[in-house]
Amino acid sequence: MKCWTLGDRVLAVAIGDLTKVRAEAVVNPANSLMIMGGGAAGALKRAGGSVIEEEAMRKAPVPVGEAVITSGGNLPARFVIHAPTMEEPGMRIPLVNAFKASYAALRLASEAGIESVAMPAMGAGVGGLSVTEVAREAAMAASILRGKWPRYIILVARGEEAYRGMEKGVREALGVEGGECPADLARLV
Repeated sequence: MKCWTLGDRVLAVAIGDLTKVRAEAVVNPANSLMIMGGGAAGALKRAGGSVIEEEAMRKAPVPVGEAVITSGGNLPARFVIHAPTMEEPGMRIPLVNAFKASYAALRLASEAGIESVAMPAMGAGVGGLSVTEVAREAAMAASILRGKWPRYIILVARGEEAYRGMEKGVREALGVEGGECPADLARLV
């Protein structure tokens, strides 16, 4: 795990399973219709139960650039923040959508008073973007929201290759190497 400190906030990159993270909230890189079929959304639904999708669909449609919050169902996380990266399931997306979704998710987490949020590579996978690109967009969104985002943001990578890509993207966005993480952060991943 590597961390970057921005004021009193910490942005971390870690290898893990988003469905098992014990952050207060996890982010679903959703579609505007809130259908949780594949990718991270499908994994969250399988692990947390269909109640998450049912709650989210009652709030649909949600445009790219906005976000909604639901319960975490059976997940260790208390909440799921649904931030659309695409209008319909299975779409390839432009890079700006990864930024818009990350920004919306972090803004909503802050408004809801959430202290820790875990995000996958928003727009990689189903969306067709690279892990490095979307991590760079997430770090830029956090940088713009400086001081107005949760105490901890954890970018969760699925495996070593994704971890290296995320770490590179954050390093490029912030212009500095990551360092050691606070001890209490490790318990969340």
